[in-house]
Amino acid sequence: MAKKTTRKSQGKKAAGKAAVRKSGAKKVARKAPKGIRVISRPKARRPARRAKPVARSAAIADVGGAEIRKDIGGVRLEAGPAGTGRVKRMIYPPGYKWSSDTKPHVGTDYCMHAHVGFLVEGRIDVVYPDGCVEVFKAPHIVAVVPGHDGHVVGSEPAVMIEFDFEGETVSKFGMPDSHRHE
Repeated sequence: MAKKTTRKSQGKKAAGKAAVRKSGAKKVARKAPKGIRVISRPKARRPARRAKPVARSAAIADVGGAEIRKDIGGVRLEAGPAGTGRVKRMIYPPGYKWSSDTKPHVGTDYCMHAHVGFLVEGRIDVVYPDGCVEVFKAPHIVAVVPGHDGHVVGSEPAVMIEFDFEGETVSKFGMPDSHRHE
């Protein structure tokens, strides 16, 4: 009979351990009033170790599907078709300023292109002729009307994904044709 009693008590112990494992709780020997069993909560798990960030290579990979790849005033432009419009990746280098780097190639006093997209990396400040400044710091949605100057702030490049319809961007997106205070 002793064996049956032992097996039953072992079965109860095993079942108790399984229940504790399922709940995640551990039995802890603590001093408690007689007849009271103390169960502590499991320790918080450490977050999984993250891999160290990989240093970026000097050359950023080309965009697949891009039909246009060119540098304009120090800015890397890659663009490809998307329906009646196109998707572009623009990489503006640190220290870039439209009025000194691109203006000589374009021949207008301000950038007359509308920019609609998403700033993935970096910071760009957009300055309008009336002195208004818009600050875009990644990650940020960007909507800039024609007639602006802009420059990269900081020591990292600004990378922007843009959606445009070339000369029809303003009308397709329902944007004002110039900066206004309303």
